[in-house]
Amino acid sequence: MDEKVLKSAEVLFDLAYAEDIGDGDITTNNLIPPDTNKTAILVAKESGVVAGLPVAEMVFRRFDKNLKWNVKLPDGSRVEPGDVLVEFTANYRALLTGERKALNFLQRLSGIATYANMCMKEIEGHNVEILDTRKTLPGYRYLDKYAVRMGGGSNHRFGLYDMVMIKDNHIQIAGGIKPAVDAIRKKIPKSIKIEVETTTIEQVKEALVADVDIIMLDNMSSKLMMECVGIINKRTKIEASGNMTIKRIRKVAATGVDYISIGALTHSVKALDISQRIID
Repeated sequence: MDEKVLKSAEVLFDLAYAEDIGDGDITTNNLIPPDTNKTAILVAKESGVVAGLPVAEMVFRRFDKNLKWNVKLPDGSRVEPGDVLVEFTANYRALLTGERKALNFLQRLSGIATYANMCMKEIEGHNVEILDTRKTLPGYRYLDKYAVRMGGGSNHRFGLYDMVMIKDNHIQIAGGIKPAVDAIRKKIPKSIKIEVETTTIEQVKEALVADVDIIMLDNMSSKLMMECVGIINKRTKIEASGNMTIKRIRKVAATGVDYISIGALTHSVKALDISQRIID
């Protein structure tokens, strides 16, 4: 896990601490002696792909700097019910007070990784990448996109700052795709890629004339996508987007596109069921 992801997690932890603990864990602090250590495990309760263990470690270490952390199945691993992800020893109060915050991170990220991995299995045999989108939980952008990578997917642009995406509203105000592309090209470095959203064959042809880096085929039928792929004929990269469900993506992959972007990877997360157990 890279530094940007961990720094993002640390900021989110501070918010989680404030909303969950406030002046203190009145249950744990009034029941558990302050100098007691215990060993715990994190256990998968359903099949999936794990992501976020370094974040969980960060959470517990913030409560006990002497935490002993022994990972059994690292991020990106396929897990089954009953699999132990990590065994760790820390102050008993730290284990109980940190539990929900650690699991909230771990279950969300593992849910994203699991869905990304399911999508990857659907496109096996096709030369296509699964991409995420900017439809992430606010503040979780780096974490959510990290989880997509752990599931085998790839990241689209991180924000509005690192890639040009010309969409319908931009096209309308500029007076067309080519005028929009020409205007932007005059103001940005050549290293920044330009992608254009298209919904018709006519727009695809205009995007080809504008010589963009990526043409997005947005909310098209698979039949129309295949026709557009033939027209583009490998002259630029092609992304399929819009209402991409796991039931549909194999058929879309067969059209010959290079990328399939799926907002549901991060905007409709089903958390992976993971629990903490005290074992000693």
